[in-house]
Amino acid sequence: MLKVNLFCDINFLLQHYLCKIYSFYCLYKSIFNIVNKIIIFLFLHFMFQMNINGCIIMLAISEIEKGIDMKEPKQSEQVLDKLPFSKWHLENFFLLGFGLQINGVLNSSGNSILADLIHKGWSNNYLNAAFSSAMMIGFFIGSLIGGWLGDKIGRKKSNEISILTFAVFSLVAALVPNMFLLIVSRGLMGIGMGAGIELGYGSFTELLPAKFRGKWQAMLSCFGNFSPLIASLLCLIAIPTIGWRSVFIICSVSAFIILFFFHKFFKESPHWLLQNGHKKEGECLLNEIVKRVEKEQGHKINISVNENDNRKLNSSQKVKIPFKNFFFGALGRRTLICSTTLIAMNLALYTINNWIPTIFVNNGITVTKSLLMTTIMIVAAPLGTYFSTFIIEFLPRKLFGGIFIIAIAILGYIYAQQRSEASILIIGFIMIFILYIYNSFSSAVYATELWPTQVKMRGLGISNAIGRFVAITSPYLIAWILTDFGVVAVFITLGILLGLCALIIILFGIETRKKTINEIDSSINLESNREVNHA
Repeated sequence: MLKVNLFCDINFLLQHYLCKIYSFYCLYKSIFNIVNKIIIFLFLHFMFQMNINGCIIMLAISEIEKGIDMKEPKQSEQVLDKLPFSKWHLENFFLLGFGLQINGVLNSSGNSILADLIHKGWSNNYLNAAFSSAMMIGFFIGSLIGGWLGDKIGRKKSNEISILTFAVFSLVAALVPNMFLLIVSRGLMGIGMGAGIELGYGSFTELLPAKFRGKWQAMLSCFGNFSPLIASLLCLIAIPTIGWRSVFIICSVSAFIILFFFHKFFKESPHWLLQNGHKKEGECLLNEIVKRVEKEQGHKINISVNENDNRKLNSSQKVKIPFKNFFFGALGRRTLICSTTLIAMNLALYTINNWIPTIFVNNGITVTKSLLMTTIMIVAAPLGTYFSTFIIEFLPRKLFGGIFIIAIAILGYIYAQQRSEASILIIGFIMIFILYIYNSFSSAVYATELWPTQVKMRGLGISNAIGRFVAITSPYLIAWILTDFGVVAVFITLGILLGLCALIIILFGIETRKKTINEIDSSINLESNREVNHA
């Protein structure tokens, strides 16, 4: 009877909160769109009476003034790649960056919240493990759902649903009466967070010209990687004074604020519109962007498209891609490379970050000193991501990834051999610095560049899900090796696995450095799932 009542209570709460989410979203959407809808309706009604299509006029004027032939999709899509860096790019950087940052703060604050819950008698080690596992399972599910939504309904709406999901369930987590419902809330929160990571990085890729795409994608990673520091400061101030629930409330309110600005200012990706049968909308948006950048620059921008470019885009209409296609042919190659890139990141990141304090203690260093040394070493993380913005374009992508994976493997082995506190600290600092350069490269740059527009989010979602699976299972492998064979064996195993990842990327990797979105889109025939080699 108790189990039946508990099930009914959970079912009621889920239905109640889902209804609240839906009601809020509908109200939220209507408030921000009602004025625009009235204006658009009046404008279209007037144009209809005059038998004039306003969009065609605008495009015709643009073609006369700028010499841009908008009749060809491939030429339309070259426009974004010709623009200089502008406030429009910076605005999108911050809209996506703050979403990723709140996402990261929610993720990073979990350990501090769990420590307080144990202190208050709310939780124990087993419930803490369930809390962490629920989030990782949510990340796994969110990666798949977010990828499907991103390609199905567009970058803007899918990002909004992602932010809304972790904003709502963060608020729910602050109100739950017991640990069981907190674990459930954390899992549902994780779905939005897992989707948000790939959607945030993937959306920004499509807005940037090839000449500075790598640098600004790495900059977005740097911006997001300040979240662990922000989470530490937030938990340090909030938990002792007003309790752990306040952390979830602050993150939820912050996420709703970001959602407000995102909905108001973020525009749909023109590439997604043009590649999914929304040609007129995409071309109108491109002209709007060009005019805004011209106004900022104070002069006309000479945008000359390459009419001799014989690359053929996949289609201006959406191509139906079965799920199985992501595991063979040209798409299968991208899944292999993208998954391997992210597996290497997860193996190194979670092994090193999660086990460093334990390894310190096993070497006879006190817990207090271990935490202090870990804090000092973690300072290398934002420094590494920031440094990556300066060097990301120096080497071909697959060579860059291979070299840094091998460097992490070698440094890991050297690190495991150290016995003095000074050498552990110095080698560890360098290792984390290199690790976060690779972290920036893998999740923010290379993984997002591998995929054509029509399948970008699904490809990222599948690859991220595979990477998440490794993150879920690898701690058990590491715990077994550390217990039975010691620290050196852990880093030897890590080195072998990372070496295999580096070999796969170097041998089978696809070069994307300095390639435009048009070139990436036209590098694969989605209907036949084959590579397209251009002369």
